[in-house]
Amino acid sequence: MRLTSLDVFRGIAITSMILVNNPGSWSYVYAPLLHAEWHGFTPTDWVFPSFLFIVGVAIAFSLPKYTKDDKPTAQAYWRITRRSAILFALGLLLNGSSIVLDWLLNGASLSDLANIRIMGVLQRIALTYLLAALAVLNFPRRFLWVLMAVILLGYWGAMSLVPVPGYGAGNLTPGGNLAAYCDRLILGTNHLYKQGQFDPEGLFSTLPAVATVLAGYFTGDWLRHQPIKSRTSLGLALFGIGCLGLGWAWGLMFPINKQLWTSSYVIFSTGWDLLLLAVCYQLIEVRGIRKWGFPFQVMGLNAIFVFVASGFLIRILSRIHVGTGDNAPSVYTWIYKNLFAPWAGVMNGSLIFALVNVLFWWVILYGMYRKHWFLKI
Repeated sequence: MRLTSLDVFRGIAITSMILVNNPGSWSYVYAPLLHAEWHGFTPTDWVFPSFLFIVGVAIAFSLPKYTKDDKPTAQAYWRITRRSAILFALGLLLNGSSIVLDWLLNGASLSDLANIRIMGVLQRIALTYLLAALAVLNFPRRFLWVLMAVILLGYWGAMSLVPVPGYGAGNLTPGGNLAAYCDRLILGTNHLYKQGQFDPEGLFSTLPAVATVLAGYFTGDWLRHQPIKSRTSLGLALFGIGCLGLGWAWGLMFPINKQLWTSSYVIFSTGWDLLLLAVCYQLIEVRGIRKWGFPFQVMGLNAIFVFVASGFLIRILSRIHVGTGDNAPSVYTWIYKNLFAPWAGVMNGSLIFALVNVLFWWVILYGMYRKHWFLKI
């Protein structure tokens, strides 16, 4: 069973990610298209957890094909390990590509490869998929609920009660929180985001992200056993509203924070995932209204490809310069300043630049769709 609504949901997520990741200028971005500076939640903070939620839903539909008599097969373990390794490697490749491109195009040193950032978006997807899929294969469903609760409550307790040297317990600042301290100990500051004190996709904060995948799995497993009727959509919506309320209430004690991936953030973002999935499910699966979702379906069927490819392209355009001298703009900046900002203004031009970037990739993916080229890992 394949849900077209899930492909559309995935397409909405990847379209949103490309949109928010590629403004014409980071100096001119409308507030909803930026992450919350620290505590808080914006529409952009919904994008990444939606991918992990979708991964969980997909696990519920795909893993039963690789079990025999309700027991996992060797093929199941091979597929999980292989997919996780490829995703992690692609993430490292993206991180390393920035250093290699600086070396090829600007004469920088390759020695920075020794300090490559280890974690990232794809790396987090890889690890959470690996851990959640292995748990689903080996533990009964009731235990998975307990596991999710232990992860969320345990992370809250650890972040609130375990003291960090020099900062004490319960410090949730970028440098003083327990997740950042653990990442510095395990990974080293040289391998963190911008070689700083904190990594927003760090190793320790990946643990509660596993709970986001499990939430998606529970949703997918529930959908597998429900009739394709409006009451199923209503169930998703009611669960979503409940998660929003619970996440908001928990946030009063353990703030909603995407960069820390706090437990309240997991529940709150899951609420939005359930509501959006309910809308997609009702329109597409129940009512058969599919035309509106086709553009997003095209994006969703090759989501990993477009994420990696768009990341490479932006890195290249940002490192090739127009003209010579220290102030020579990159091709990326030149396009924005000369083709968009003059007629649309700096703010709207930055937004239109991002929208054109999305349209550019949609055209490429539509061509792939027509040829039935679906790159899967």
